[in-house]
Amino acid sequence: MATDTLNDTVSAIAASDPAIWRCIQSEQKRQATTLELIASENHVSKAVMEAAGTCLTNKYAEGYPGARYYGGCEFHDQIERIAIERATQLFGCKYANVQPHSGANANAATFLALLNAGDTFASLVLSDGGHLSHGMKINFSGKYFKPIHYPLIYDLNNPKFEQIDYDAAEKLCLEHKPKMVLCGYSAYPRVIDFARFHAIADKCGAILMADIAHIAGLVATGVHPSPFPHAHIVTTTTHKTLRGTRGGLILTNDEEIAKKIDKAVFPGLQGGPLMHIIAAKAVAFGEALRPEFKEYCRQIVRNAQALAAALKEKGYRLVSGGTDNHLMLVDLRSRSADLTGADGEKWLEAAGMITNKNGVPNDTRPPKVTSGLRLGTPALTTRGLKEAQMKQVADWLDRVLTSKGDPAVAAQVRGQITELCAKFPLPH
Repeated sequence: MATDTLNDTVSAIAASDPAIWRCIQSEQKRQATTLELIASENHVSKAVMEAAGTCLTNKYAEGYPGARYYGGCEFHDQIERIAIERATQLFGCKYANVQPHSGANANAATFLALLNAGDTFASLVLSDGGHLSHGMKINFSGKYFKPIHYPLIYDLNNPKFEQIDYDAAEKLCLEHKPKMVLCGYSAYPRVIDFARFHAIADKCGAILMADIAHIAGLVATGVHPSPFPHAHIVTTTTHKTLRGTRGGLILTNDEEIAKKIDKAVFPGLQGGPLMHIIAAKAVAFGEALRPEFKEYCRQIVRNAQALAAALKEKGYRLVSGGTDNHLMLVDLRSRSADLTGADGEKWLEAAGMITNKNGVPNDTRPPKVTSGLRLGTPALTTRGLKEAQMKQVADWLDRVLTSKGDPAVAAQVRGQITELCAKFPLPH
């Protein structure tokens, strides 16, 4: 889309709906002048953002390429086919459904396709790093299916403390014989052994599902091991480390599973796909296939490990002792017994650092309070920050948290962060 067209769009919003335009302007400024440390967020390229705001939003395209329920879908078919081709190339698989509106929708479609109501599946509990769509009681996955949860290692003397207990997972699955074993997490900082999970699933006759929403970009570039050929089905979001528009994606090598997934997405769960978002996904997949994206993902991990090391030097305990990927869980109690995730999130935002409170394993505080923070480096890396800046970020985090959110400290740090953001502007 040409710049003039973008300017016309800007003018149209401002003229038609000043209240919404003011909110958009304010949000743009907020993103430009703060450090985004939420592990599940990123900054898309100008091309991805433009694709998400095109005339494709005007069209219904229920069905799939070559088999739509509406006329006038010639170019939508082309776009979706390109998105599918790029997704399969990116992840090294045979089939892809690019229509899910989100990662949770992709998971719901997988459950609908492969399980019956009441079937048992195995996953990691939310409080240990799982996701709400992996069996939370009030979510569809916990309400209509029967989750059993494998644990982390809780032996303090074990060098893999707070990592997945694969032996316990195998024992649990052999006892309960789940129909599906689910791996892949929202707050787990270590490499996932997909081959071991495949062996566990085989022993109990289960389908292996991998939810790689957080690590998709790392997987696509070989920075994290791939769930293929081990997993029967893989779900993911298209943002986070993949740095695309917000959306979902389902991948498989099994033709019969692919057919079931297509029926589960449409007409099982969704109606018309968001074709403007699918176009944005296609653009993001194209960007991720470029050589420079692999170096970007490597830098994400280097930055995460540098930030983790700097925080440990300041006395913070990290869940599992560190990170292998893009995120870390910081146990704030290790710095001060009365520090909470809720307070930390609020104080840090006032200072220009956007984080999210997060429970830590065996957390005694409720989910709206928590004892930890989840931090990630995808967005910082997109801006061009590297290891040297991670040490500065750790220093700012510590200054704000140890001051208990002192307004004077927050204001001083906020000014310094504004200066840093000006040196490392957003990509659009």
